[in-house]
Amino acid sequence: MNRKKIIQNMIISLLINGGLPLLVYTILEGHTTDVMALSLAAIIPLLDTFYHILKYRKLDVFAAFMATGFILSAGAVLLGGDQQLILLRDSFVTGIMGLIFLVSLLFPKPIIYHFAFRFVASNNEDQKKAFAENWNFAYARKVMRIMTAGWGIALLGEAVIKVIMVYSMSVTAFLALSHLVMYGIIGLAILWTYLYRKQSGRRLAEIKSEASIIKVS
Repeated sequence: MNRKKIIQNMIISLLINGGLPLLVYTILEGHTTDVMALSLAAIIPLLDTFYHILKYRKLDVFAAFMATGFILSAGAVLLGGDQQLILLRDSFVTGIMGLIFLVSLLFPKPIIYHFAFRFVASNNEDQKKAFAENWNFAYARKVMRIMTAGWGIALLGEAVIKVIMVYSMSVTAFLALSHLVMYGIIGLAILWTYLYRKQSGRRLAEIKSEASIIKVS
Protein backbone atom coordinates (compact mmCIF):
# COMPACT_ATOMS: atom_id res chain seq x y z
CA MET A 1 0.00 0.00 0.00
CA ASN A 2 1.38 3.42 -0.91
CA ARG A 3 1.99 6.12 1.67
CA LYS A 4 -0.99 8.22 0.54
CA LYS A 5 -3.39 5.32 1.12
CA ILE A 6 -1.86 4.56 4.51
CA ILE A 7 -2.30 8.19 5.59
CA GLN A 8 -5.90 8.17 4.35
CA ASN A 9 -6.67 5.04 6.38
CA MET A 10 -5.06 6.56 9.48
CA ILE A 11 -7.02 9.81 9.12
CA ILE A 12 -10.33 7.98 8.64
CA SER A 13 -9.70 5.71 11.65
CA LEU A 14 -8.62 8.62 13.85
CA LEU A 15 -11.66 10.67 12.83
CA ILE A 16 -14.09 7.82 13.53
CA ASN A 17 -12.49 6.59 16.74
CA GLY A 18 -11.02 9.82 18.09
CA GLY A 19 -12.37 12.93 16.37
CA LEU A 20 -16.08 12.06 16.35
CA PRO A 21 -16.18 10.88 19.99
CA LEU A 22 -14.34 14.04 21.05
CA LEU A 23 -16.82 16.17 19.08
CA VAL A 24 -19.77 14.37 20.68
CA TYR A 25 -18.27 14.86 24.14
CA THR A 26 -17.57 18.55 23.49
CA ILE A 27 -21.15 19.15 22.32
CA LEU A 28 -22.74 17.26 25.21
CA GLU A 29 -20.54 18.27 28.15
CA GLY A 30 -22.44 21.52 28.73
CA HIS A 31 -25.84 19.84 28.56
CA THR A 32 -25.38 16.68 30.63
CA THR A 33 -23.01 15.11 33.16
CA ASP A 34 -19.41 14.27 32.28
CA VAL A 35 -20.13 10.57 32.76
CA MET A 36 -23.07 10.63 30.36
CA ALA A 37 -21.14 12.67 27.77
CA LEU A 38 -18.14 10.32 27.91
CA SER A 39 -20.37 7.23 27.81
CA LEU A 40 -22.18 8.45 24.70
CA ALA A 41 -18.86 9.39 23.09
CA ALA A 42 -17.56 5.86 23.74
CA ILE A 43 -20.45 4.39 21.74
CA ILE A 44 -18.90 5.52 18.43
CA PRO A 45 -15.67 3.47 18.60
CA LEU A 46 -17.67 0.59 20.09
CA LEU A 47 -20.00 0.65 17.07
CA ASP A 48 -16.97 0.72 14.78
CA THR A 49 -15.59 -2.31 16.63
CA PHE A 50 -18.85 -4.24 16.22
CA TYR A 51 -19.05 -3.26 12.54
CA HIS A 52 -15.52 -4.53 11.99
CA ILE A 53 -16.29 -7.81 13.78
CA LEU A 54 -19.48 -8.39 11.78
CA LYS A 55 -17.92 -7.52 8.43
CA TYR A 56 -14.45 -9.05 8.77
CA ARG A 57 -15.04 -11.59 11.57
CA LYS A 58 -12.13 -10.07 13.45
CA LEU A 59 -11.74 -7.68 16.39
CA ASP A 60 -10.65 -4.14 15.50
CA VAL A 61 -7.99 -3.64 18.18
CA PHE A 62 -7.55 0.08 17.47
CA ALA A 63 -11.27 0.91 17.80
CA ALA A 64 -11.51 -1.25 20.93
CA PHE A 65 -8.49 0.56 22.39
CA MET A 66 -10.07 3.98 21.74
CA ALA A 67 -13.39 2.86 23.23
CA THR A 68 -11.54 1.62 26.31
CA GLY A 69 -10.00 5.07 26.69
CA PHE A 70 -13.38 6.80 26.79
CA ILE A 71 -14.81 4.19 29.15
CA LEU A 72 -11.84 4.64 31.50
CA SER A 73 -12.36 8.41 31.33
CA ALA A 74 -15.96 7.96 32.43
CA GLY A 75 -14.76 5.70 35.23
CA ALA A 76 -12.21 8.29 36.32
CA VAL A 77 -14.96 10.91 36.55
CA LEU A 78 -17.02 8.58 38.76
CA LEU A 79 -14.07 8.13 41.13
CA GLY A 80 -14.25 11.79 42.15
CA GLY A 81 -11.88 12.49 45.04
CA ASP A 82 -9.93 15.52 46.20
CA GLN A 83 -8.58 18.32 44.03
CA GLN A 84 -5.37 16.49 43.11
CA LEU A 85 -7.21 13.35 42.01
CA ILE A 86 -9.58 15.39 39.87
CA LEU A 87 -6.61 17.05 38.16
CA LEU A 88 -5.10 13.62 37.52
CA ARG A 89 -8.16 12.10 35.81
CA ASP A 90 -6.62 12.31 32.32
CA SER A 91 -3.32 10.91 33.57
CA PHE A 92 -5.15 7.98 35.16
CA VAL A 93 -6.38 7.05 31.69
CA THR A 94 -2.98 7.69 30.08
CA GLY A 95 -1.26 5.51 32.67
CA ILE A 96 -3.69 2.62 32.13
CA MET A 97 -3.19 2.90 28.37
CA GLY A 98 0.57 2.78 28.87
CA LEU A 99 0.20 -0.36 30.97
CA ILE A 100 -1.93 -1.94 28.22
CA PHE A 101 0.91 -1.32 25.76
CA LEU A 102 3.49 -2.85 28.11
CA VAL A 103 1.32 -5.85 29.08
CA SER A 104 0.71 -6.58 25.39
CA LEU A 105 4.44 -7.39 25.15
CA LEU A 106 3.64 -10.60 27.03
CA PHE A 107 1.48 -11.78 24.12
CA PRO A 108 2.71 -13.27 20.82
CA LYS A 109 1.91 -10.05 18.93
CA PRO A 110 2.08 -6.70 20.76
CA ILE A 111 -0.57 -4.03 20.35
CA ILE A 112 1.46 -1.94 17.87
CA TYR A 113 1.36 -4.88 15.45
CA HIS A 114 -2.44 -4.77 15.43
CA PHE A 115 -2.47 -0.98 15.01
CA ALA A 116 -0.03 -1.19 12.11
CA PHE A 117 -2.02 -4.02 10.53
CA ARG A 118 -5.16 -1.86 10.69
CA PHE A 119 -3.55 1.15 9.00
CA VAL A 120 -1.11 -0.49 6.58
CA ALA A 121 -2.79 -3.68 5.46
CA SER A 122 -6.31 -2.23 5.17
CA ASN A 123 -8.80 -4.78 3.77
CA ASN A 124 -6.81 -5.96 0.76
CA GLU A 125 -5.99 -9.65 1.09
CA ASP A 126 -2.65 -9.36 -0.74
CA GLN A 127 -1.60 -6.49 1.53
CA LYS A 128 -2.68 -8.44 4.59
CA LYS A 129 -0.64 -11.43 3.47
CA ALA A 130 2.46 -9.31 2.73
CA PHE A 131 2.20 -7.56 6.10
CA ALA A 132 1.70 -10.83 7.97
CA GLU A 133 4.72 -12.36 6.23
CA ASN A 134 6.93 -9.63 7.68
CA TRP A 135 6.30 -11.20 11.08
CA ASN A 136 8.40 -14.16 9.96
CA PHE A 137 11.48 -11.95 10.19
CA ALA A 138 13.02 -11.60 13.66
CA TYR A 139 13.92 -7.98 12.93
CA ALA A 140 10.27 -7.08 12.19
CA ARG A 141 9.17 -8.69 15.47
CA LYS A 142 11.88 -6.77 17.31
CA VAL A 143 10.77 -3.46 15.76
CA MET A 144 7.13 -3.97 16.74
CA ARG A 145 8.10 -4.81 20.31
CA ILE A 146 10.44 -1.82 20.62
CA MET A 147 7.74 0.53 19.31
CA THR A 148 5.18 -0.96 21.70
CA ALA A 149 7.58 -0.59 24.63
CA GLY A 150 8.42 2.97 23.58
CA TRP A 151 4.79 4.06 23.57
CA GLY A 152 4.05 2.20 26.79
CA ILE A 153 6.93 3.93 28.57
CA ALA A 154 5.94 7.33 27.12
CA LEU A 155 2.30 7.07 28.20
CA LEU A 156 3.08 5.63 31.62
CA GLY A 157 5.91 8.15 32.07
CA GLU A 158 3.54 11.03 31.31
CA ALA A 159 1.21 9.81 34.05
CA VAL A 160 4.04 9.47 36.58
CA ILE A 161 5.37 12.96 35.80
CA LYS A 162 1.86 14.41 36.22
CA VAL A 163 1.51 12.72 39.63
CA ILE A 164 4.80 14.25 40.76
CA MET A 165 3.76 17.66 39.41
CA VAL A 166 0.31 17.75 41.01
CA TYR A 167 1.71 17.03 44.48
CA SER A 168 4.71 19.37 44.21
CA MET A 169 3.28 22.60 42.73
CA SER A 170 0.27 24.86 42.94
CA VAL A 171 -2.93 24.15 41.01
CA THR A 172 -2.32 27.21 38.84
CA ALA A 173 1.19 26.07 37.92
CA PHE A 174 -0.03 22.54 37.23
CA LEU A 175 -2.78 23.75 34.92
CA ALA A 176 -0.29 25.95 33.09
CA LEU A 177 2.32 23.23 32.60
CA SER A 178 0.44 19.92 32.50
CA HIS A 179 -0.75 20.19 28.90
CA LEU A 180 2.72 21.29 27.77
CA VAL A 181 4.14 18.14 29.36
CA MET A 182 1.48 15.91 27.78
CA TYR A 183 1.78 17.37 24.27
CA GLY A 184 5.56 17.45 24.56
CA ILE A 185 5.82 13.76 25.48
CA ILE A 186 3.26 12.66 22.88
CA GLY A 187 4.91 14.85 20.24
CA LEU A 188 8.34 13.35 20.94
CA ALA A 189 6.85 9.84 20.85
CA ILE A 190 5.27 10.54 17.45
CA LEU A 191 8.52 12.00 16.10
CA TRP A 192 10.51 9.02 17.40
CA THR A 193 7.97 6.63 15.85
CA TYR A 194 8.23 8.33 12.47
CA LEU A 195 12.04 8.34 12.43
CA TYR A 196 12.37 4.80 13.81
CA ARG A 197 9.78 3.41 11.40
CA LYS A 198 11.58 5.07 8.48
CA GLN A 199 14.96 3.66 9.49
CA SER A 200 13.63 0.20 10.38
CA GLY A 201 11.62 0.03 7.15
CA ARG A 202 14.80 0.47 5.12
CA ARG A 203 16.61 -2.13 7.20
CA LEU A 204 13.75 -4.64 6.86
CA ALA A 205 13.74 -4.16 3.09
CA GLU A 206 17.48 -4.95 3.05
CA ILE A 207 16.96 -8.08 5.16
CA LYS A 208 14.14 -9.29 2.90
CA SER A 209 16.28 -8.63 -0.17
CA GLU A 210 19.19 -10.59 1.32
CA ALA A 211 16.83 -13.44 2.22
CA SER A 212 15.50 -13.54 -1.36
CA ILE A 213 19.03 -13.72 -2.78
CA ILE A 214 19.95 -16.58 -0.43
CA LYS A 215 16.73 -18.41 -1.31
CA VAL A 216 17.37 -18.10 -5.05
CA SER A 217 20.98 -19.21 -4.80
